[in-house]
Amino acid sequence: MIEKLIYLFVSLFGIGKFSKIPGSIASLVTTIFLFFLFHILYISPDIVLIGVIIVFFASLYLVNIYIKNIDDKDPKEIVIDEFIGQSIPICLYEIAHQGVKEINSVLTFYFIMFILFRIFDITKPYPVSYYDKNFKNSFGVIMDDICAGLYVVGVLVLYMVLSS
Repeated sequence: MIEKLIYLFVSLFGIGKFSKIPGSIASLVTTIFLFFLFHILYISPDIVLIGVIIVFFASLYLVNIYIKNIDDKDPKEIVIDEFIGQSIPICLYEIAHQGVKEINSVLTFYFIMFILFRIFDITKPYPVSYYDKNFKNSFGVIMDDICAGLYVVGVLVLYMVLSS
């Protein structure tokens, strides 16, 4: 029973079992889920960010349990790291842009954040690749996606500075 709950958590309720592009599907589901939380339910970005931080710490523990007895230390069914990495730029965008926003602008930025995150997560520029290659535990599984998410934040901050 506990193993099943751990699997549901690390696979984002089974999304990780998709045979093709489970990471991209998890990122897309995360993007849609966060849009729903912020723009349909109007949940505070601060509260959502606290939730993401809780998921991060739970993931450090639960991913280690999941991979303990398997050879592949970053199996494709683990996609909770995509949830965390994709959530970082979206939450920070929402915190930085609180208040009324045009829905077209929000959708454009969400799309850009999704695409950029997938590019950084797939191409793994340094230090994303460092964590992916050198830490064969939950820290490495999660940190490469956090770095990819922070790269997205950096690109968006640079864009906003240059465009203002």
